[in-house]
Order: sequence, then structure tokens, then C-alpha cells
Amino acid sequence: MKKLLSTLALMSTLVAGAVSADGHSPMNIVFTHHSSASNPFWQAVKKGFDDACSKIEANCQMIFTQTEGAIDQQAANMMAALAGNPDALLTSIVDNNAFDEIIQRAVDNGVITMAVNVDDTEGADGNARASFVGQGFIPAGYSLGKKMAEFFPKDGPIKAVVGISAPGQNWSEQRGAGVMQYLEEFKAANPGRNVEIVRLDTGTDGAVVAERVGAYINANPDTTAYFDTGLWHAYVAQVLADRGVAPGKVLMGGFDIVAEVLQQMEAGYIQVQVDQQPYMQGFIPVMQAYLAHTINLSPADVDTGQGIVLVEDVPALSELAKQGLR
Repeated sequence: MKKLLSTLALMSTLVAGAVSADGHSPMNIVFTHHSSASNPFWQAVKKGFDDACSKIEANCQMIFTQTEGAIDQQAANMMAALAGNPDALLTSIVDNNAFDEIIQRAVDNGVITMAVNVDDTEGADGNARASFVGQGFIPAGYSLGKKMAEFFPKDGPIKAVVGISAPGQNWSEQRGAGVMQYLEEFKAANPGRNVEIVRLDTGTDGAVVAERVGAYINANPDTTAYFDTGLWHAYVAQVLADRGVAPGKVLMGGFDIVAEVLQQMEAGYIQVQVDQQPYMQGFIPVMQAYLAHTINLSPADVDTGQGIVLVEDVPALSELAKQGLR
């Protein structure tokens, strides 16, 4: 991570020194993705994006969907963006097929095109994008499962529920697959214990997730742990608190560092969280687009990480969250 931060600082310094002397017109950069403006995670991505755009004095626009996870809306936004002939297009690839033709058209027209936050599951083999900046989802899910297992009861049965927030979308399916991969290994390593692994399609609306998961736990009070592939377990935590369920009775973990999650970690309802550093996901692609545009440096893949966050990490992260950096 220190190496990545040093590289980021160097890129920023180079750009700061070059922007006034390179003679180029301001770049036009568009960032389309699959999320709505109400998703708190994407506000940190937007801050990184806006800060980087300010450094290179670019004309930038981040386009949200009206409905969370709406692939058709994202595709329409991408086509509208390309009609404006941008220099660079940044986009999340949540579906292996939906954006292939659009991205190929962008590349053919000379638009610097990068995947951010979510990539094709086949990477460069599955899509014409130049690079991917974001988290490795399967390893991140595996890490979440492995760390959470440290909180499992030392004996007795285990019922682990894996909530697939967006069924069919790459990020959610891959994170869930990573969690379940570890849980299957845990089950094989503990043949004397009854280990049940349940997949539950949950959604990306906090109220809906809380209702679905809350109903499941109510019907299955022997649930040991709930894994969310996003941040919506924070809403499940609130339901459990409202019901008077003690913190830690149902272990919970998921992804992304937002205020709601940090609050529930402090309250004891969430034990493990995985960070993918959204500010970097907004900042780094802009810098790479600038270098590609001005000195023809090819964009490169950057893994923004799978940092494990525990309750003792919350105070420091809360301060960064208040600044919109996490």
C-alpha cells in the first residue's frame, strides 16, 4: 500500500508540474457507473474524481443512474456521453455483455476507456477497456470469510448466510463466491461440525435488505453469521437492534467504509468490514487518463485493495469518512 501511495503522490507531482506547460486544451472526462447518487460509497469515489480533475484542470462529469444498479440506464448514459466526444470514458463493467459494443465503439473512436470499480470477469480478455482500477472481488470475499471465521463459536453448528446484493452483477457475485469459497474450505476442515452455507438474494435498497434478511433471521434464529456483498448489512444491524437482539449474536460483515457501517461496528453489530478505497478509484483513473492523453502512457491495472477493518480501526476511519475520503 505504501508503494501505491508513493506512486500516486509522484503522479500528482508530475501532473501539477506539467499542466501549465503542456499546451493541451483541457481534457473532457466522463465517468458513468451503475449506482445512484444516494449510495454513500460513490460520494467518496466522486470526491477523488473531482479532486483529480481539479489538479489537471479537466472538464469532468460523473453520471449516476436514477435507479441503483440499473444496467440499462448506465448503458444509455454511456452512449449519451460518447455522443459528446470525450477524451476519456471511465465506467464500471457490472455485466459481462451489456457494455461490450459501447466500449468497443469508444475505443475505436480513440477514447481512452478504463474500467473502474467493477471489471469484466474475464478482464481484458472479455472487454476492450484499457485497464481496471478497483478491488479484486473474489480474493476480497475470501478474506472477509477467513477473518470472520475467527469470530465463529469454537464448537457447535454454524449457519452462514451470504447475501448477494445484486444477483447477476459481477461485483456482487464474485464477492459472494469468494466468501463461499472460504466457507466451503472451513466446512471441509471441520468435518465434525454441522456447517450450513446459505445463499440469499437480498437487493441494494437498505429497507428491502433489512426486511429480507431480518425475516430470514427471524425464521432461522440459529443463524451464526450474515455476510453482505455490499454495505447494506448496516440496515440489518439496525433491525436487530430495534428487536433487542444483542450485538454479536448474529455476526456480520461486508464491504465498504461508510458512516452507517462504522456506527454499527462501534455498536458491536458488525465485526468485519473490507475496504476498497473509493477515493483512489476516483482519483487514479483520472491521472492515468491524463498521462495517456498527454504523453501516451498506457493505463495500467491497479488493485485498490482488500483491507480488513475491525472495530479498533473505526476511530481513525471515522475522521477520514467525515472528510469524504473513505
